[in-house]
Amino acid sequence: MMVTPVVIQHPAGKPILVGSGQPLLLIGGPCVLESEDLARLVAGKMQDICRRLGLSYVFKASFDKANRTSLDSYRGPGLEEGLRILQKIRTELQVPVISDIHDQYQVQAAAEVLDILQIPAFLCRQTDLLVAAAGTGKPINLKKGQFVSPWDMQNAVGKIRASRKSQVMLVERGSSFGYNNLVVDMRSLPVMRSFDCPVIFDATHSVQLPGGLGGASGGQREFIAPLTRAAVAAGIDGLFMEIHPDPDRALCDGPNSMPLDQMEDFLTRIVRIRAAVED
Repeated sequence: MMVTPVVIQHPAGKPILVGSGQPLLLIGGPCVLESEDLARLVAGKMQDICRRLGLSYVFKASFDKANRTSLDSYRGPGLEEGLRILQKIRTELQVPVISDIHDQYQVQAAAEVLDILQIPAFLCRQTDLLVAAAGTGKPINLKKGQFVSPWDMQNAVGKIRASRKSQVMLVERGSSFGYNNLVVDMRSLPVMRSFDCPVIFDATHSVQLPGGLGGASGGQREFIAPLTRAAVAAGIDGLFMEIHPDPDRALCDGPNSMPLDQMEDFLTRIVRIRAAVED
């Protein structure tokens, strides 16, 4: 199934293309911005790894996580400080950046810094937010809600494409399956690609146990690798991963984050699978 590539501007000049016939994209970084030093560490190492493996790379970290389980959970540094950090990462490391937007008031400021705007899964049907994001002309990374069927995402895509300004990528991150659990239906990948959208597999949120720790979400990190291998074999255009040097001490989504020191070996195996599928 051929998918028209989405074009992502790159601070170093040559744009990234995501879609059929293009290198696999990795969107990765800590769930939330914890500090400038941590962001720089992860972005720098992942940029080097992806360059060696022939992958495209975009650094991800949220300036605000408005959908945390508990009111007491760490949300991030906020819009102004978060965008300052992301701008420094983009400029000094010459790497594209992406972050979540949760409200219309964040859209314009975020678009001035970010190369891609991300719509969180819980907000995938928020018409005003989608329309405002699309109006910026920036590519949109739209997460499929845990409560939405893959074929229903065509309506959300239509809201973005109506502006005729923005391109859209769709993200599979699992569907609600009873209480505090998610399941990934691999059929969703070709279904959403049939909308002529590159599809990104969220390898880490897919193993999340939402609210599974009572006041926070849990996760099953051991299933990241098998689910990712299956998704790549099924045919996808990119991966989304939360990556942290010490997941057990991460301020957000540690239980379902991938350790930074395991990423090169992990991605090396993924590259081999994708090459086999393409052959």
